[in-house]
Amino acid sequence: MTMPTQPPPPFGHQLRQYFGFETDYVNLNSGSYGSVPNPVLAATEASFRSIEGNIDRFIKLHLDEYLTPARHRMAKFLGAGPEEIVFVPSTSHGLNTVLRNLLWNEGDFIITATTTYNSIERTSQYIADLPPHPSVSVFELKFPTTRASVLQTFRAHLDAVNAQLQIAQCKIGNGTKLKAVAVIDSIASNPGVYLPWKEMVALCRERGILTVVDAAHSVGQEPNINLSETGPDFWTSNCYKWFYAHCPCAILYAPIRNQHLIQSPFPTPYSYVSPKEPQDQSHFVKLFEWTTTTDYSKYLSVNPALDFRQWLGGEQKINDYCRSLALSGGKLLSRLLGTSLLDPTGEFTLNMTNVELPLAPSILDNNTAFEFLLRNLLEGWRVSAAVFRHNGKWWVRVSAQVWNEISDFEYLAKALKDSCEKLDRKYQRKIAGKL
Repeated sequence: MTMPTQPPPPFGHQLRQYFGFETDYVNLNSGSYGSVPNPVLAATEASFRSIEGNIDRFIKLHLDEYLTPARHRMAKFLGAGPEEIVFVPSTSHGLNTVLRNLLWNEGDFIITATTTYNSIERTSQYIADLPPHPSVSVFELKFPTTRASVLQTFRAHLDAVNAQLQIAQCKIGNGTKLKAVAVIDSIASNPGVYLPWKEMVALCRERGILTVVDAAHSVGQEPNINLSETGPDFWTSNCYKWFYAHCPCAILYAPIRNQHLIQSPFPTPYSYVSPKEPQDQSHFVKLFEWTTTTDYSKYLSVNPALDFRQWLGGEQKINDYCRSLALSGGKLLSRLLGTSLLDPTGEFTLNMTNVELPLAPSILDNNTAFEFLLRNLLEGWRVSAAVFRHNGKWWVRVSAQVWNEISDFEYLAKALKDSCEKLDRKYQRKIAGKL
């Protein structure tokens, strides 16, 4: 299947024909794994077959000829320099690459948040558990709140960390310069909220704090990304969640000023250059070009993904539809469930909305309740949406995409009511059994 030549149909269920969904499957969870359009899938499979036709020739002679245009196209899309963008398998891979390359000292700080993605929170703790044991400082971020409040409390947290850094700096007195590194979500995963990350980066820059931006949900969802203008120290985003590329495929941005801090990807490639050896300007890109034999067709899928998005009408048209549906769908879902919106004003909402579930906060343990809800939604109702706990309540995160319509939110409401009622009865039987 090649890229469509006819005009696209109206957004909504008529676009389902361009995706590989099962007939009765209602997908409201693009935020987890994304979905590859059929034309992008066909183009990716064609690339894979072409590579496999003579993989030695592709990797040894022509790899750069294919990767470079794809990198440059993504760099232009993100407002970055062409030599500041590299492909990595996932955002988690990119964040681990940065955090594990930084040289840590006792007395350094890694700043995370209560909304930091769980594996990245664990990565930060892992680094703190290893010598020389930098400290983890957790910024408390709870919703509902306001963007102004987020910035106010974040500023105070940064100042408190800097004060601790100064005390530690005075104690060591050996010339070692201590540092703080802030891991900042652009769009948090759970809850799915659009944070004022650009302003947060600016606050860190004013205080000499390095920024590592977890932008897993940004490419394809967040408008007006201009990395050269915003100036994070590092930034990484998945291309498969919202952008329609094929998983695994992500982008790692490292401005030229910071590329010396990344000594090696994982695993270390043949192109590694010791700091003792001469380096040229293209060293950073070469490091990531071939870290190990992989399926490069997935990285190259950003080309047909961009083509497909342009066929749909471009970024503004796509995201205007998705955000409007997220806002209206969230209001409808909260009304049908008789609960609240996590972001009632919409100031944190792009293409994901978060609605409270009609469940008691204490109902069962997290794992048991989560597994029960997940199974009933996916197998009983054939619908997907992300269920999570935040600030003492149960919530559902709903992703709005071009293939969705408001009726999908109505269907999800029925599925969630049924699931929550069944879970409540299960909980009441458990309580009765203990009496």
